[in-house]
Parts: sequence; C-alpha cells; structure tokens
Amino acid sequence: MSDPFGNPPPPPMGGFGGPVGGNGARKDKIAAGLLAIFLGSLGIHKFYLGGKSQKTAGIVMLVITIVGACLFFIGPIVMSIIALIEGIIYLTKDDAEFNASYGYGDKAWF
Repeated sequence: MSDPFGNPPPPPMGGFGGPVGGNGARKDKIAAGLLAIFLGSLGIHKFYLGGKSQKTAGIVMLVITIVGACLFFIGPIVMSIIALIEGIIYLTKDDAEFNASYGYGDKAWF
C-alpha cells in the first residue's frame, strides 16, 4: 500500500531500528568509503557491504585485479579507479540514502 503520492511504504522495522530482511545490519558509510579508497581494487568494500550482488561484484573486482596484475597491470589500475569513485560516492551520500542503496539494498555498482 502506498501513500497518496504513490510512494512505496517504508520497510518494516526490526529490533534495532533497521528494516527486516535485506542483507543484515546497517553498514557504516565511512568504513565502506575508506575500504573502497584504500583496498578498493581487491573488492574488500563490496564484501563489507555484504549483499549477494555486492559479493559477486567483489569477486569480479578481485579476479580482474589478480588476472590483470599477471598480464598487463591494466586490471588493477581500472579497478582502483572504479573503487576510488565508489569510495567518494559512499562518503558523499547522506546516511539514509547510503543505507537504502548499499546497506539494506543490494546495489552492486555505483
């Protein structure tokens, strides 16, 4: 059921004020942003966020970094740039928007 403006209802709240379901507990955007900036090419920030598609994206980043390092060094450079952009996005979003997209949601990229 939605409100008169057509917005969906908020998710049901669990015991600690977070929604029921999703991928677990609320995640800290500062921790996710710093992980993305400093260890981003390895996809560590994706594993920290913990959703199914986020973990898949983390595995993709890790594989591209390892294989790219063995071949041309292009993979780690590209993954580092992507992770730096994601870290900046994480740190500039407000808490509610960050948690809706990445903490409780399962948004894998940007």
